[in-house]
Amino acid sequence: MHLLVLGAGGLVGSNVVTAAVAREWSVTGTYRSEPPTLDVSLTELDIRNRKRVRSVVRRTSPDAVVNCAALTDVDACEREPDRARTVNADAPGALAAVCEEDAIPFVHLSTDYVFDGRADTRYDESATPNPIQEYGRSKLAGEQAVRRQHDTPLVVRLSFVYGIGRANPPGVVAGFPAWVRDRLHAGESVPLFTDQRVTPTRAGQAAKTVLDLLRERCTGTYHVACRSCVTPYEFGVAIRERVDAPATLLERSSITAVDRPASRPRQTCLDVGEIENRFSRNQPSLADDLDALDDRLHRTDDGS
Repeated sequence: MHLLVLGAGGLVGSNVVTAAVAREWSVTGTYRSEPPTLDVSLTELDIRNRKRVRSVVRRTSPDAVVNCAALTDVDACEREPDRARTVNADAPGALAAVCEEDAIPFVHLSTDYVFDGRADTRYDESATPNPIQEYGRSKLAGEQAVRRQHDTPLVVRLSFVYGIGRANPPGVVAGFPAWVRDRLHAGESVPLFTDQRVTPTRAGQAAKTVLDLLRERCTGTYHVACRSCVTPYEFGVAIRERVDAPATLLERSSITAVDRPASRPRQTCLDVGEIENRFSRNQPSLADDLDALDDRLHRTDDGS
Protein backbone atom coordinates (compact mmCIF):
# COMPACT_ATOMS: atom_id res chain seq x y z
CA MET A 1 0.00 0.00 0.00
CA HIS A 2 1.30 3.43 -0.94
CA LEU A 3 -0.24 6.24 1.10
CA LEU A 4 -0.30 9.97 0.39
CA VAL A 5 -0.73 11.85 3.68
CA LEU A 6 -1.55 15.55 3.49
CA GLY A 7 -0.50 17.53 6.55
CA ALA A 8 2.12 14.94 7.47
CA GLY A 9 3.86 17.25 9.93
CA GLY A 10 0.85 17.74 12.19
CA LEU A 11 -0.02 15.74 15.27
CA VAL A 12 -2.44 13.35 13.58
CA GLY A 13 -0.65 13.38 10.23
CA SER A 14 2.72 12.44 11.71
CA ASN A 15 1.08 9.59 13.61
CA VAL A 16 -0.61 8.33 10.45
CA VAL A 17 2.76 8.36 8.67
CA THR A 18 4.50 6.57 11.55
CA ALA A 19 1.77 3.94 11.88
CA ALA A 20 1.83 3.28 8.12
CA VAL A 21 5.60 2.88 8.08
CA ALA A 22 5.31 0.44 11.01
CA ARG A 23 3.06 -1.67 8.77
CA GLU A 24 5.67 -1.50 6.01
CA TRP A 25 3.46 0.66 3.81
CA SER A 26 5.23 3.19 1.64
CA VAL A 27 4.32 6.82 2.34
CA THR A 28 4.57 10.22 0.71
CA GLY A 29 3.86 13.11 3.05
CA THR A 30 3.08 16.73 2.29
CA TYR A 31 3.87 19.81 4.34
CA ARG A 32 2.93 23.48 4.14
CA SER A 33 6.20 25.28 4.96
CA GLU A 34 8.74 23.43 7.14
CA PRO A 35 9.64 19.84 6.19
CA PRO A 36 8.77 17.51 9.10
CA THR A 37 11.35 15.20 10.62
CA LEU A 38 9.94 12.04 9.07
CA ASP A 39 11.88 9.35 7.22
CA VAL A 40 9.58 9.20 4.22
CA SER A 41 9.31 10.93 0.87
CA LEU A 42 8.13 14.51 1.44
CA THR A 43 6.81 17.24 -0.83
CA GLU A 44 5.71 20.83 -0.24
CA LEU A 45 2.02 21.45 -0.82
CA ASP A 46 -0.43 24.23 -0.08
CA ILE A 47 -3.75 22.40 -0.33
CA ARG A 48 -5.40 25.61 -1.54
CA ASN A 49 -3.41 25.35 -4.78
CA ARG A 50 -5.67 23.11 -6.85
CA LYS A 51 -3.28 22.78 -9.77
CA ARG A 52 -0.48 21.70 -7.44
CA VAL A 53 -2.79 19.29 -5.59
CA ARG A 54 -3.68 17.58 -8.84
CA SER A 55 -0.01 17.41 -9.84
CA VAL A 56 1.08 15.86 -6.52
CA VAL A 57 -1.67 13.23 -6.58
CA ARG A 58 -0.93 12.28 -10.17
CA ARG A 59 2.84 12.23 -9.65
CA THR A 60 2.79 10.11 -6.47
CA SER A 61 0.09 7.73 -7.74
CA PRO A 62 -1.07 6.63 -4.27
CA ASP A 63 -3.27 3.67 -3.41
CA ALA A 64 -5.10 5.92 -0.93
CA VAL A 65 -5.05 9.55 0.21
CA VAL A 66 -5.49 10.67 3.83
CA ASN A 67 -6.23 14.36 4.38
CA CYS A 68 -4.93 15.52 7.75
CA ALA A 69 -4.38 19.11 6.62
CA ALA A 70 -6.68 21.69 8.20
CA LEU A 71 -6.93 25.01 10.00
CA THR A 72 -7.70 23.75 13.50
CA ASP A 73 -7.25 26.95 15.54
CA VAL A 74 -10.87 27.51 16.53
CA ASP A 75 -10.48 31.21 17.33
CA ALA A 76 -8.40 31.88 14.20
CA CYS A 77 -11.22 30.38 12.14
CA GLU A 78 -13.65 32.79 13.81
CA ARG A 79 -11.41 35.75 12.98
CA GLU A 80 -10.70 34.57 9.43
CA PRO A 81 -13.81 32.76 8.18
CA ASP A 82 -12.84 33.02 4.51
CA ARG A 83 -9.49 31.39 5.18
CA ALA A 84 -11.18 28.70 7.26
CA ARG A 85 -13.63 27.97 4.46
CA THR A 86 -10.88 27.81 1.84
CA VAL A 87 -8.65 25.44 3.84
CA ASN A 88 -11.25 23.30 5.61
CA ALA A 89 -13.96 23.08 2.95
CA ASP A 90 -12.98 24.14 -0.57
CA ALA A 91 -9.57 22.45 -0.60
CA PRO A 92 -10.79 19.05 0.67
CA GLY A 93 -13.58 19.11 -1.90
CA ALA A 94 -11.11 19.75 -4.71
CA LEU A 95 -8.81 17.01 -3.41
CA ALA A 96 -11.70 14.56 -3.23
CA ALA A 97 -12.61 15.38 -6.83
CA VAL A 98 -9.10 14.49 -8.02
CA CYS A 99 -9.22 11.22 -6.09
CA GLU A 100 -12.61 10.37 -7.56
CA GLU A 101 -11.33 11.02 -11.08
CA ASP A 102 -8.47 8.57 -10.51
CA ALA A 103 -10.51 6.04 -8.48
CA ILE A 104 -8.35 6.58 -5.39
CA PRO A 105 -9.80 5.85 -1.91
CA PHE A 106 -10.00 9.09 0.07
CA VAL A 107 -9.99 9.67 3.84
CA HIS A 108 -10.98 13.03 5.30
CA LEU A 109 -10.58 13.89 8.98
CA SER A 110 -13.30 15.95 10.64
CA THR A 111 -14.34 16.98 14.13
CA ASP A 112 -16.92 16.74 16.91
CA TYR A 113 -17.35 20.51 16.55
CA VAL A 114 -19.79 19.91 13.68
CA PHE A 115 -22.30 19.41 16.54
CA ASP A 116 -23.88 22.16 18.64
CA GLY A 117 -23.37 20.45 22.00
CA ARG A 118 -27.01 20.74 23.09
CA ALA A 119 -27.77 17.01 23.10
CA ASP A 120 -28.13 15.15 26.39
CA THR A 121 -26.72 11.95 24.89
CA ARG A 122 -23.67 11.08 22.85
CA TYR A 123 -23.60 11.93 19.16
CA ASP A 124 -23.55 8.96 16.82
CA GLU A 125 -22.81 9.13 13.11
CA SER A 126 -26.48 9.66 12.23
CA ALA A 127 -26.88 12.75 14.45
CA THR A 128 -27.67 15.98 12.64
CA PRO A 129 -24.73 18.43 12.63
CA ASN A 130 -25.38 22.02 13.69
CA PRO A 131 -22.07 23.82 14.33
CA ILE A 132 -22.05 27.00 16.43
CA GLN A 133 -18.71 28.54 15.32
CA GLU A 134 -16.80 29.09 12.08
CA TYR A 135 -14.44 26.19 12.68
CA GLY A 136 -17.31 23.72 12.93
CA ARG A 137 -19.12 25.31 10.00
CA SER A 138 -16.04 25.11 7.79
CA LYS A 139 -15.37 21.49 8.77
CA LEU A 140 -18.98 20.51 8.11
CA ALA A 141 -18.78 22.23 4.73
CA GLY A 142 -15.64 20.18 4.11
CA GLU A 143 -17.47 16.94 4.88
CA GLN A 144 -20.27 17.95 2.53
CA ALA A 145 -17.87 18.94 -0.26
CA VAL A 146 -15.97 15.66 0.06
CA ARG A 147 -19.19 13.65 -0.14
CA ARG A 148 -20.31 15.61 -3.21
CA GLN A 149 -17.02 15.14 -5.04
CA HIS A 150 -16.21 11.54 -4.12
CA ASP A 151 -18.65 8.65 -4.42
CA THR A 152 -17.24 6.59 -1.53
CA PRO A 153 -15.16 8.72 0.86
CA LEU A 154 -14.23 7.76 4.40
CA VAL A 155 -14.94 10.60 6.86
CA VAL A 156 -13.49 10.16 10.35
CA ARG A 157 -14.55 12.52 13.14
CA LEU A 158 -12.14 13.05 16.03
CA SER A 159 -12.55 14.91 19.33
CA PHE A 160 -10.22 16.95 21.60
CA VAL A 161 -7.11 15.52 19.93
CA TYR A 162 -3.85 15.06 21.85
CA GLY A 163 -0.93 12.67 21.86
CA ILE A 164 2.74 12.19 21.08
CA GLY A 165 3.87 14.11 18.01
CA ARG A 166 6.11 12.19 15.62
CA ALA A 167 7.70 15.22 13.95
CA ASN A 168 9.08 18.71 14.66
CA PRO A 169 10.33 17.48 17.15
CA PRO A 170 9.39 13.80 17.48
CA GLY A 171 8.45 12.17 20.76
CA VAL A 172 6.95 15.20 22.49
CA VAL A 173 3.50 15.15 24.11
CA ALA A 174 1.20 17.70 22.49
CA GLY A 175 -2.24 19.10 23.24
CA PHE A 176 -4.20 19.34 26.47
CA PRO A 177 -2.08 16.93 28.58
CA ALA A 178 1.10 18.87 27.77
CA TRP A 179 -0.51 22.18 28.79
CA VAL A 180 -1.79 20.74 32.07
CA ARG A 181 1.47 18.96 32.85
CA ASP A 182 3.64 22.00 32.13
CA ARG A 183 1.56 24.24 34.38
CA LEU A 184 1.65 21.65 37.15
CA HIS A 185 5.42 21.26 36.84
CA ALA A 186 5.76 25.05 37.05
CA GLY A 187 3.62 25.13 40.20
CA GLU A 188 0.98 27.20 38.45
CA SER A 189 -2.77 26.85 38.96
CA VAL A 190 -4.69 25.04 36.21
CA PRO A 191 -8.25 26.32 35.62
CA LEU A 192 -10.34 23.57 34.05
CA PHE A 193 -13.94 23.52 32.88
CA THR A 194 -16.46 21.42 34.74
CA ASP A 195 -19.35 22.26 32.39
CA GLN A 196 -17.96 20.90 29.12
CA ARG A 197 -17.85 17.22 28.17
CA VAL A 198 -15.73 15.56 25.47
CA THR A 199 -14.42 12.15 24.40
CA PRO A 200 -10.68 12.82 23.92
CA THR A 201 -8.93 11.24 20.95
CA ARG A 202 -5.31 10.10 21.25
CA ALA A 203 -3.63 10.74 17.89
CA GLY A 204 -1.68 7.49 17.83
CA GLN A 205 -4.78 5.40 18.46
CA ALA A 206 -6.75 7.36 15.85
CA ALA A 207 -4.00 6.88 13.27
CA LYS A 208 -3.98 3.09 13.68
CA THR A 209 -7.77 2.99 13.48
CA VAL A 210 -7.77 5.04 10.27
CA LEU A 211 -5.32 2.59 8.73
CA ASP A 212 -7.46 -0.34 9.89
CA LEU A 213 -10.45 1.23 8.16
CA LEU A 214 -8.42 1.72 4.98
CA ARG A 215 -7.16 -1.85 5.08
CA GLU A 216 -10.75 -3.09 5.28
CA ARG A 217 -11.80 -0.72 2.46
CA CYS A 218 -14.38 0.95 4.71
CA THR A 219 -16.33 3.98 3.54
CA GLY A 220 -18.88 6.28 5.15
CA THR A 221 -18.56 8.12 8.46
CA TYR A 222 -16.99 6.88 11.70
CA HIS A 223 -16.45 8.45 15.09
CA VAL A 224 -13.02 7.68 16.54
CA ALA A 225 -12.39 8.69 20.16
CA CYS A 226 -11.98 7.11 23.58
CA ARG A 227 -14.94 5.52 25.37
CA SER A 228 -14.78 7.99 28.28
CA CYS A 229 -17.03 11.07 28.24
CA VAL A 230 -15.28 13.49 30.59
CA THR A 231 -14.99 17.15 31.55
CA PRO A 232 -11.65 18.90 31.05
CA TYR A 233 -11.46 19.01 34.86
CA GLU A 234 -11.78 15.21 35.07
CA PHE A 235 -9.20 14.89 32.29
CA GLY A 236 -6.91 17.17 34.27
CA VAL A 237 -7.35 15.12 37.44
CA ALA A 238 -6.25 11.99 35.56
CA ILE A 239 -3.13 13.79 34.31
CA ARG A 240 -2.32 15.23 37.75
CA GLU A 241 -2.45 11.78 39.31
CA ARG A 242 0.09 10.50 36.81
CA VAL A 243 2.59 13.33 37.28
CA ASP A 244 2.11 13.33 41.05
CA ALA A 245 1.44 17.07 41.41
CA PRO A 246 -0.51 18.76 44.24
CA ALA A 247 -4.28 18.49 43.82
CA THR A 248 -4.61 22.08 45.04
CA LEU A 249 -3.20 23.34 41.73
CA LEU A 250 -6.34 22.23 39.85
CA GLU A 251 -9.12 24.82 39.82
CA ARG A 252 -12.73 24.30 38.79
CA SER A 253 -13.80 26.75 36.12
CA SER A 254 -16.66 27.38 33.70
CA ILE A 255 -16.72 27.60 29.94
CA THR A 256 -18.35 31.03 30.36
CA ALA A 257 -15.38 32.32 32.39
CA VAL A 258 -13.17 32.67 29.33
CA ASP A 259 -13.85 35.35 26.73
CA ARG A 260 -12.87 33.95 23.34
CA PRO A 261 -13.86 34.86 19.76
CA ALA A 262 -15.45 31.47 19.06
CA SER A 263 -18.14 29.68 21.03
CA ARG A 264 -17.44 26.16 22.25
CA PRO A 265 -20.11 23.46 22.43
CA ARG A 266 -20.76 22.16 25.94
CA GLN A 267 -21.23 18.47 25.18
CA THR A 268 -19.74 16.79 22.12
CA CYS A 269 -19.11 13.28 23.40
CA LEU A 270 -18.99 10.93 20.43
CA ASP A 271 -20.71 7.57 20.33
CA VAL A 272 -18.03 5.09 19.27
CA GLY A 273 -20.31 2.07 18.98
CA GLU A 274 -20.04 1.95 15.20
CA ILE A 275 -16.25 1.65 15.14
CA GLU A 276 -16.35 -0.84 18.02
CA ASN A 277 -18.85 -3.00 16.16
CA ARG A 278 -16.86 -2.75 12.94
CA PHE A 279 -13.76 -4.30 14.51
CA SER A 280 -15.38 -6.23 17.38
CA ARG A 281 -13.23 -4.47 19.96
CA ASN A 282 -13.68 -1.69 22.48
CA GLN A 283 -12.22 1.72 21.97
CA PRO A 284 -9.77 2.56 24.78
CA SER A 285 -10.83 4.38 27.93
CA LEU A 286 -9.17 7.69 28.77
CA ALA A 287 -7.08 5.82 31.36
CA ASP A 288 -5.93 3.35 28.70
CA ASP A 289 -4.90 6.17 26.38
CA LEU A 290 -3.01 8.05 29.08
CA ASP A 291 -1.21 4.84 29.99
CA ALA A 292 -0.12 4.62 26.35
CA LEU A 293 1.74 7.92 26.71
CA ASP A 294 4.08 6.02 29.02
CA ASP A 295 6.88 8.05 30.58
CA ARG A 296 6.51 10.83 27.97
CA LEU A 297 3.85 12.45 30.14
CA HIS A 298 6.44 12.96 32.87
CA ARG A 299 8.83 14.78 30.57
CA THR A 300 8.78 18.44 29.58
CA ASP A 301 9.66 19.52 26.02
CA ASP A 302 13.32 19.74 26.94
CA GLY A 303 13.33 16.09 28.00
CA SER A 304 13.56 16.73 31.73
